Amino acid sequence: MPELPEVEITRRGLLPLINQVVKNVAIRNASMRWPIPSHLIKTLKNKKLVSLNRRAKYILAQFDNGTLLLHLGMSGRISLLDRNYPPEKHDHFDIEFQDGRLLRLRDPRRFGAVLWVGLEPSEHKLLSGLGPEPLDDMFNGEYLHQSIRTRTATIKTTIMDSHLVVGVGNIYASESLFRARIDPQLPANKLSLAKCERLVTEIKATLNDALNAGGSSLRDFFGTDGNPGYFQQEYFAYGRTDKPCKVCGKPIKTVRLGQRSTFYCAYCQKSV
Repeated sequence: MPELPEVEITRRGLLPLINQVVKNVAIRNASMRWPIPSHLIKTLKNKKLVSLNRRAKYILAQFDNGTLLLHLGMSGRISLLDRNYPPEKHDHFDIEFQDGRLLRLRDPRRFGAVLWVGLEPSEHKLLSGLGPEPLDDMFNGEYLHQSIRTRTATIKTTIMDSHLVVGVGNIYASESLFRARIDPQLPANKLSLAKCERLVTEIKATLNDALNAGGSSLRDFFGTDGNPGYFQQEYFAYGRTDKPCKVCGKPIKTVRLGQRSTFYCAYCQKSV
């Protein structure tokens, strides 16, 4: 699943569309995670794209009459194309702009979303309960320490809770915990303030490094220009089961936490 860096890379790739006016909307298959609203064909026509923002893993395309929410789901991809580029089997949604460019959503598994959230997107049920952005100043060691004092779940599953902090998915949780030298199986409430500060620092650094590398391209993710990201080449832990740790040389281990595979070095990430 594309995580925060991949969604942010996608958002940045769409920025040339700002101030462009919609010419047409095409809905080829409305059966996504939630049905694509049919009224978008009329609602968006002749409207100007005012801004493109991101909240967690959602892209918010603000037009002069409201906001469109886009989510990539498990395998979705948004491309910026010439309007004459022919659609393929899994190309479900297009916004054609008057300058001849096309925003196209491809989603083979159809777990993504295209929803109209109106004039107050922050009040929509998908957005209203979200925690702070991990790269914002509000997300700091003190905030994390205070927020997890009563949490007995593992720290890995805890930092993946979008009510606590958004956008720290499976890949970047594993990588951040390795960099912070914290055992992912440690109960969250056992982390000291110092460890929380170190973990926050490494979450921010890991996400920024991923952004600078164009995100991670494992299966389905490509940027809007069709180019892959390269952060997967820098992984310390994720997906490296039984391979030697890049720091100590001992084999990387895997454990299931919260129904997700978690990769870590038992030597570098000791719990004591």
